[in-house]
Formats: sequence, structure tokens, C-alpha cells
Amino acid sequence: METRKTAYGNLVLANDFGAVVDPRFKEPTIKQISNTLGVEAVPAEIAGLPYVGSLAVATNKGVLAHPLLKDEERKVLEEVFKVPVDVGSINCGVPYVGTGLIANSHAAVAGSMTTGPEMFIIGSALDVVQDDEKK
Repeated sequence: METRKTAYGNLVLANDFGAVVDPRFKEPTIKQISNTLGVEAVPAEIAGLPYVGSLAVATNKGVLAHPLLKDEERKVLEEVFKVPVDVGSINCGVPYVGTGLIANSHAAVAGSMTTGPEMFIIGSALDVVQDDEKK
């Protein structure tokens, strides 16, 4: 990337259907991200903040975002990712869910301080369940 920005995991949120990027990126950078990922990239904020990759986790089955997600932001995420969007936290109340949760369409791994209720919301939002729940 021809930019001074680093830590793109904090600045880009993507699944196989689309990407949301830090709105401070210039158009050539957004286009390069879009071309590289092979999906449309849209500048947006989550909870009024630009660090979209640290503020949410997206899979092909759902998105879990910062608890202060605004209604208009939710609409953008649902349009871009083409999946349901929910809000929650990790690690006993941390709202930056991308900092303590990794997930794909089959499983999620959360930080060790994540509470049972948080795990329930994560599983529901991302449509992943424990093996014993599938039986």
C-alpha cells in the first residue's frame, strides 16, 4: 500500500460479500483495497469511530459490532456484508470486539475473560454454536 497507515486489520472490515474501510482513506486506497479483496469497499464508521476493523467482526453469516452502533451505520453494514448485524462486547465488557475475537463462518475464538452472556451473543450474532449444541 502506498500510504503511511499501518495495522490494516484495524482499518478494514471484510467478508466475502463486501468491505467497510476507514473513512479517512483516500479514493485510490479504497479502490486498491476493493481490487485486492475482490469486493466493493465502502468508507464508513462504527459507533461514530473510523477504526472499523477493531470495532466489529464480520463473517459470511453475521456481524458483531460495537454496542454503540448507530441505526444508520447498521444499515450500511447490512447492505455491504449482506448478513444480519448485532451488537455486543468481549472480555467482560470491552466494546472493541475486533481486539478480542476472531471468527469465520464455522467457529469463533474469544478472549479468555469473555463472559458466558457475551459468548451467547457472539454465537448468536455470528451463527456459530458449540459442538454439543449441534447434537
